[in-house]
Amino acid sequence: MQEVVTPPSAAQGRPVSAGLLYGLRILVTAQAVALVVAASFAGQAVQGGAELAETHVMVGMVVHLIALLQIVAAVLVWRPGRGAGWPALASLGLFLIGMGQHFSWEMLGTHVPSGLALFGLAVAVLIWAWSPRAAVRRS
Repeated sequence: MQEVVTPPSAAQGRPVSAGLLYGLRILVTAQAVALVVAASFAGQAVQGGAELAETHVMVGMVVHLIALLQIVAAVLVWRPGRGAGWPALASLGLFLIGMGQHFSWEMLGTHVPSGLALFGLAVAVLIWAWSPRAAVRRS
């Protein structure tokens, strides 16, 4: 029996658009930095600083804005860019968990664990975005 080998398509030979991927990388990095800053202010606010609690909320709003932009960039890398699709879903998850954070600020029993989930998800997308695997097109 003879094996049929199909040649790779033209889309598989080209990498994901460098501009789209670079934009996503910048947004994911900004998201991770903003989450670290928000966590820092939260820790200081717990030790007794009302003005730091307000700063924590403001940084949280920046995290929401970055998450929205990150969703758009991840979808562009995924659909027209033919990149991986899971970062778009992870970015949506970041936004939704972040909104849950916004509404659960009084319940530390849910606020703190979901903050850790946010950070873990952001780090997963960050590691992927800066890896060479991010530039590989899907077939």
